[in-house]
Amino acid sequence: MNINIVCIGKLKESYWREAVSEYVKRVSPYAALRICELPESRLPENPSPAQIESALTEEYKSMLPYVSARSAYNVALCVEGEQLDSLQLAKGLDRWGTQGFSTVNFFIGSSFGLSGELKASARLRLSMSRLTLPHQLARVVLCEQIYRAYTIINNKRYHK
Repeated sequence: MNINIVCIGKLKESYWREAVSEYVKRVSPYAALRICELPESRLPENPSPAQIESALTEEYKSMLPYVSARSAYNVALCVEGEQLDSLQLAKGLDRWGTQGFSTVNFFIGSSFGLSGELKASARLRLSMSRLTLPHQLARVVLCEQIYRAYTIINNKRYHK
């Protein structure tokens, strides 16, 4: 299975990058986990709704190569999405692979979220929490949950 975390923006702090790298390494026996960082649109300090919508559209365009992949199961991370526990995510990853999807794409937007087009085209809208998380932390938590899911699928002791 190929798993892409397609995200807007880069991790600037070394501790976030190190945490993500650790989970990418831990997932490697089970799946190919890739972090695909795409450029964030530049906006003024107090952008108008039209400027925000334009930026989200530009970011969506940069995500299109991943969105358009026919063999991919696309998951949009957004606050209005469904909340899954770790066991449900594990069952989902396992099921998506057996349904013929060779790739799972998780999309993390900028601080203004994801475009409506991307959310509408995703097979699943996923909310990580009702809490507001910084996008850097959300990326680390998602990587950890993917690792946890594979330990559950493979009956490893990590999940408790």
